[in-house]
Amino acid sequence: MKITAIRATPVNIPLDAPFFWSVGLYPGTTKVVIEIETDQGLVGLGESPSPDCAGKINDSLAPKLVGMDAFDMESCERKCVQETRVVNNTDDSSILKAWGGIEMALWDLRGKAWNQPLYMLLGGPARKEIKFTEYFCFRPKVGKAGGEMTPKAIANYCRQMREKHGSRCFEGKLCMGDPNLEIEAVKLIRKAIGDDAMLRLDANMGWSIPTATRILREIEPYNIRNYEDPVATFEEMAKLRKHSSIPFSTHTPDLRRAVDLGGVPDTFVLNLTLLGGIARTRNFVAACKAFDMGFWCYSGETGIGNAAYLHFVAAHQWISEPSQSIFRWQCDDITNEGHYKPKNDVLRVPEGPGLGVTLDPKGFKRCADRYKKDGPLYQYRDPYEKKPGVLRRLPLD
Repeated sequence: MKITAIRATPVNIPLDAPFFWSVGLYPGTTKVVIEIETDQGLVGLGESPSPDCAGKINDSLAPKLVGMDAFDMESCERKCVQETRVVNNTDDSSILKAWGGIEMALWDLRGKAWNQPLYMLLGGPARKEIKFTEYFCFRPKVGKAGGEMTPKAIANYCRQMREKHGSRCFEGKLCMGDPNLEIEAVKLIRKAIGDDAMLRLDANMGWSIPTATRILREIEPYNIRNYEDPVATFEEMAKLRKHSSIPFSTHTPDLRRAVDLGGVPDTFVLNLTLLGGIARTRNFVAACKAFDMGFWCYSGETGIGNAAYLHFVAAHQWISEPSQSIFRWQCDDITNEGHYKPKNDVLRVPEGPGLGVTLDPKGFKRCADRYKKDGPLYQYRDPYEKKPGVLRRLPLD
């Protein structure tokens, strides 16, 4: 099966209301949809996480791959990616994210050609119901959405998610520059969701060591399952470990450094393209297993990337913790099967061939036109302020 064409199209997936995180307001995500056409009429779908991947794919990688055997993934990778250590040492590694999206589409093509869901190509399912966390943040009100601008309001939102959707796994960002605000929110959220619910936090490297030490000391009695990137570096997390038993996670995939520091952080939270695709991520997960370190996936993808998460986690018994999700806040998608809404914390893996999702032409056009009109959704900008990147501080309620 020969590759005849490859297209990479940036799309904007907005949120119903933006949320605050450590560097501003997060209004939504810009992703790159990849379509690989073949001489057998099959089209593989993939997704890359950054808008700059579109140019790399369309201008550089696609011409190299036209005419290649779509099943010969190893040869396709050698056409696109230099030796990984050289890429990371002498250039930026964005080529890995671009290739990772292409590789995802090649896996989708394999499944479609062989009429098998991706999880079967990865070895078969360890489970078919995949857990995800419910998300919470400080969010300004936009229409009927958002409005959780106090610790009490966030706690009430979490209570509603438990009552309405059976949610018992929660994760969120409370880093607003005021440690008292976070401590108060944790106390109220725990009371709202009950003692049996999972509660994870994410500071996006927003605290100093002294402030993080104080926060961890105050919130430890409230059974925090994990705290993601409370400070900026692994070395700082290792210092925090001396003051708290709460596990840490990170988006930085440096397993060797974590092992050298005695297993700090405890878990890696990645997408499937950051390391260069599904095959490379499988190797990374196997290494995490060897060193007894955790892994789960993060959030913000389109229906294509989210479907890939579902299949990947289904086929890996070692990935037992729920992945992140902002499913309920994403107000558009590019697939017919998107708009995922977990019930009792779980989604079922798609059973169709490959990724099990199909492009929705109207939704795809709508999201692509939104990118053409608005440009990329930079996640450090505040659309409600005149100056981008301004972070407003909130008083305790």
